[in-house]
Amino acid sequence: MAKSSNRTVQVPEGVDVAVNASSVTVKGQHGELSLDVKGGVDISRENGELTVTPRSKARSEFALAGTYQALLRNMVHGVTERWEKQLEIQGTGYRARAEKNNLNLMLGYSQPIDFPIPEGVEIATPTQTSIVVSGIDRQQVGQVAAEIRSLRPPEPYKGKGVRYLNEYVRRKEGKKK
Repeated sequence: MAKSSNRTVQVPEGVDVAVNASSVTVKGQHGELSLDVKGGVDISRENGELTVTPRSKARSEFALAGTYQALLRNMVHGVTERWEKQLEIQGTGYRARAEKNNLNLMLGYSQPIDFPIPEGVEIATPTQTSIVVSGIDRQQVGQVAAEIRSLRPPEPYKGKGVRYLNEYVRRKEGKKK
């Protein structure tokens, strides 16, 4: 099994990439992201491609090269098209409303939950039972969506709670008499 030592990421038109010895900065129409590069790999830009090369033939450096390739690809996608996670709320009386800096959630508790919207992430509520989390940083978008879901995860008996769009929740049979 021959392994390719170079890993490439296509850089589309309109995206500026600055490669330094210890960091990479990607600028696009939606914003700017930077990544600190720790030892083990070299990153260069040639002919509209970013090339990630391991410094030696060690297995850990091949793995590191693949990791940095994926991170750079996610950064380029984020500054050009943005990342998005969709959540849906199921349950009687459960609803969400996006305000300026807060997401107001009614999830069956005695008090509404005000979830502060972090900087760099946008949250929209097209309907009362759907939430769209978007931003340029894939990790941050996924983390915010997971935090919102963790406020009332879907329960297996009635299926009530906050879930990702099209998430399958395995249902359990209730107590029998």
